[in-house]
Amino acid sequence: MAMSSLLYTSPPRISCTPSELTKHSLSFAPKKQLLMQRKHRLQVKASTVNNYDAHGIPKQWYNIIPDLPAMPPPPLHPQTLEPLKPDDLSSLFPDELIRQEVSLDRFIDIPDEVIDIYGLWRPTPLIRAKRLEKLLDTPARIYYKYEGTSPAGSHKPNTAVPQAFYNAREGIKKVVTETGAGQWGSSIAFASSLFDLDCEVWQVRASYDQKPYRKLMMQTWGARVHPSPSDLTEAGRSILETDPLSPGSLGIAISEAVEIAAKNSDTKYCLGSVLNHVLLHQTVIGEECIKQMGEIGETPDVIIGCTGGGSNFGGLAFPFIREKLKGKISPVIRAVEPSACPSLTKGVYAYDYGDTAGMTPLMKMHTLGHDFIPDPIHAGGLRYHGMAPLISHVYELGLMEAISIPQIECFQGAIQFARTEGLIPAPEPTHAIAATIREALLCKETGESKVILTAMCGHGHFDLPAYDKYLRGEMIDLSYSDEKVRASMAKIPQVLANQM
Repeated sequence: MAMSSLLYTSPPRISCTPSELTKHSLSFAPKKQLLMQRKHRLQVKASTVNNYDAHGIPKQWYNIIPDLPAMPPPPLHPQTLEPLKPDDLSSLFPDELIRQEVSLDRFIDIPDEVIDIYGLWRPTPLIRAKRLEKLLDTPARIYYKYEGTSPAGSHKPNTAVPQAFYNAREGIKKVVTETGAGQWGSSIAFASSLFDLDCEVWQVRASYDQKPYRKLMMQTWGARVHPSPSDLTEAGRSILETDPLSPGSLGIAISEAVEIAAKNSDTKYCLGSVLNHVLLHQTVIGEECIKQMGEIGETPDVIIGCTGGGSNFGGLAFPFIREKLKGKISPVIRAVEPSACPSLTKGVYAYDYGDTAGMTPLMKMHTLGHDFIPDPIHAGGLRYHGMAPLISHVYELGLMEAISIPQIECFQGAIQFARTEGLIPAPEPTHAIAATIREALLCKETGESKVILTAMCGHGHFDLPAYDKYLRGEMIDLSYSDEKVRASMAKIPQVLANQM
């Protein structure tokens, strides 16, 4: 797509007043000071990834692990507490995904069959938000990488398609998974339909009730969808016994899906975030973005993305971190999470389960405790107790920073974005949009003309009830509960003392 067609210049049609910005409101939480002097800005070149196809789609996924200054801590077996072996994952994942999960190769070839399907919507557009810039009266230049052009309306098919492909290639008949907002469930339902796989999805109850059309979308692609917690699994029944009205959480839904996969030899589990191979597949976002920014002669000063499990953020940020580690560029890289579920900014860095029932391996990650159930914010895809181990490790190395933002500010930014740029964001990327607006207004104060790159990971066409609540003035900010988190953190496995 020609970039000139994406650079909008007409003025905004409406008047919106941004929220007042104060230095205190930024609430930055950098983990460590990165021991790297700021370099002169260097132009990002398209040659930084090995190659692209004729349409600009990367032919390889990028694995950040070989380029990091320290190896990430290994996952542990939940019973023995020994480092996990590849065979320990064989009941859940096909062999190729296990190889990718533990790989130390810098680049991994994308199968031709996957590239062919990617071509339905990739490369996705990089768009300059000139109308938003004008509204904010900022000297900053704002670009967003828009992943909402996929069939499911988000970035999630970037990993759903290869996961379905590898399962089908190894003769698997059925896949099971969890979903929060429904974007991941929609994506794996879509991908499963392409490879003639049965698909069963456990959707977090809060989102199942809030977003009925996501359920219908999954069913249209042939998936069976259950609210979680459900009475179909031991994990679900145990939650319902203690809280019959539980809104659910991603951790509970993961437990239910993993339980089914572990009990059936013809069934494998698919995960939409958190694990290494998922973040690997999402790097097509950042690789495309490097090429696109190079073509228009821009280099980002600030890169912003929302984080729940971390796949969209890692997909955009990791290729740029590679260039930063080479000394070619020096952007600030900022993760944005909901104030009601702030695993990076408020959680502890410890070994914890990836699910509520404790069925998954123990992973070293930023966590609020595996049985923490966040309040039912509208950004259902960010309601996860932990952060991807690889994102957590990069954060610990000081290669990125993190902030949290409450949902009312996020939706205020979303309305400003929608009424200038025309796109209605999903609730999840509204966090990145709100942080982008903060940064742009700070540039207005300082007079700096920074280049801000943000991740717009999906559209909000199925999330309009959330916008209705905001526009009616009925939305409330659901904050992080110290009492709930203390209780949850008390149940983190005691391996903590030996492994930190």
